Amino acid sequence: MISLMNAIAIVRPDDTWGAQFEKTAEVIRRILGDTALRVDHIGSTSVPGLAAKDILDIQATVATEPELDDAVERLTTADWEIRPARRDHPVPGLPTDEIQWVKRLVVEPMYRRRVNLHLRVDGRANQRYALLFRDYLRAHPDTAAAYGEFKRRAAALKFDTVNDYADLKDPVCDLIYLPAEEWAGRTGWAV
Repeated sequence: MISLMNAIAIVRPDDTWGAQFEKTAEVIRRILGDTALRVDHIGSTSVPGLAAKDILDIQATVATEPELDDAVERLTTADWEIRPARRDHPVPGLPTDEIQWVKRLVVEPMYRRRVNLHLRVDGRANQRYALLFRDYLRAHPDTAAAYGEFKRRAAALKFDTVNDYADLKDPVCDLIYLPAEEWAGRTGWAV
């Protein structure tokens, strides 16, 4: 469990987050090589105009579960640090099979731009969730603004750990994700 040293800080949107992602993604692609099928900017910093913690969330997609461990090995060799998260929370209405929620989480080398790098398997529910959540918020700025306000208010609460903050956000994200599924079906959205 990661202890909170400082309060969670939600900052104003930064127009340079996209460029910061591109620079960091290039580093990740060099480290992972063909192991990464794709590298995507996800999370709040990937949504224009959305307030966020000043930490880039990035998803690297691999083809199989053994490649998750290969990717972690490549990244830790390059001084990235593995974190304990080994799965995402299951989402109501989506597959409950544990395999759908497996992931690895690594963070940037010391003294580099803050990054949470989520490693997930192609085609699994959690890999799709991150991309659809991002795209739905990009297409629905009023929903993104409401989510940003929730995050600001949630960050003002006292938490013992970052995980406690994330646990509070999970059902709110699911409330956004569930209509995103309907939107995806209606618009023909695909990963």
